[in-house]
Amino acid sequence: MNSARCSLGLEQEFFLVDAQGMLSNKADLLLQLCQNIAKSQGRPPECFKPEFVKSVVEINTVPCRDAEELSQDYLDVLRIALCAARELNLQLYPLSTYPLHTLPVMRDQLNYHVQLRTIGLERFYNAAKCAGVHLHLGLPPGTINQRTGISYKSTPEARSMLLNIYNLATALDTALITLSRASPFYEGRVSGMAVRTMHYRGSEYYGWEGVYTHLQAVGGLSPYASSIEKLVEQQFYRYYSWLEAMDRAGVERRLFLDSGGELLKVGWNPVRINKLGTVELRSMDSNYPAVVLALVNLIVSVVNRVLADNLTVRPGSGATQFEVQGTKLIVPEFNYLNGELLYNAVTEGIDSHQIRNYLNSIFEFAYGKNQWQAPSASAQFRTANGEYRTTEAEILQQFAPTTEQLSSEDGLNLVQHCCEQMEKQVLRYQHLSVS
Repeated sequence: MNSARCSLGLEQEFFLVDAQGMLSNKADLLLQLCQNIAKSQGRPPECFKPEFVKSVVEINTVPCRDAEELSQDYLDVLRIALCAARELNLQLYPLSTYPLHTLPVMRDQLNYHVQLRTIGLERFYNAAKCAGVHLHLGLPPGTINQRTGISYKSTPEARSMLLNIYNLATALDTALITLSRASPFYEGRVSGMAVRTMHYRGSEYYGWEGVYTHLQAVGGLSPYASSIEKLVEQQFYRYYSWLEAMDRAGVERRLFLDSGGELLKVGWNPVRINKLGTVELRSMDSNYPAVVLALVNLIVSVVNRVLADNLTVRPGSGATQFEVQGTKLIVPEFNYLNGELLYNAVTEGIDSHQIRNYLNSIFEFAYGKNQWQAPSASAQFRTANGEYRTTEAEILQQFAPTTEQLSSEDGLNLVQHCCEQMEKQVLRYQHLSVS
């Protein structure tokens, strides 16, 4: 039995809206108030951060020891943000895309201008219209090096842990896309697709026009790493792919370096090694707190079992699900995971039998065969009759548009409804903790 555990950290992005549900560019005002409240409570003000547009804010937890501590810290930070928003007559909209048309106002910072010029204005602005959740899985101190990616001085145990967690996070990617699907609307239209994944990650092969459609090396899912050496190669391949993209766009490389560019700064992939010393999972839609915390519970349960049972995570030839074989956890082969399975996750979602089988194998691995009879994250993602459910599906049941374009009135009603639902969830968690 291995006693190793990952420290945990969580980030969530929110759209800032006014009392009517319209986007607001008062992020700086809100963040200043949040930071003042945090300081008064002895909490790091860095838990509240700006995004590259003034209508989106980000909250962050401090590093936590386990999922329970993370949940409490996340809710504490979120309560501060909600309190500050109420004082300013603003609200936090929790879902992954704002439902109506947006005109983002970008911050005047060099690193953002470098990205905009390299990717292109219209394509880059897709990122301003998407909000996500990022979970950080901490690695042993000294594992990560900002210059080489992985430290040459790290222990064999640390490297093995990194490789397993990285491959496990990769194998979970499609599950997190599916289960976190939140907003069905993008610029007032409903497509029946996972719109944040389409418009943020993109795919040239499937014709999904997103930020990284033609730059999958820095924004798409990278293959499993068969060794630490291969993982290091991935970091440098991503880095030089970005520099070459800058060259093609006529952007001087020195501008990237002047903006703090370094090996691990390049990369907006669904799974990436972070200079903070973590493996960062970035494929989740921003969502209600109950969904976010259930996803954290699921990921942590899977990771903890891999570490506790000393399992080696490896893709299997022809594998489509999670399956333990001796000391190995066999996961779907990459071409299937990032091909047919990804396509099904973005299009059919929980209606796909391949997706359901894949999800079933993950939940069984995390919680056992009797998972539905015991409290677990499973309950958040299942209806009373045992079918999978998502926030996106529930939103469509209540706010399905009667025309091709969502009306402004319906869109604003949806925003206000979601803001109220989040407030109710946070209040419910507070009552549970008190009782």
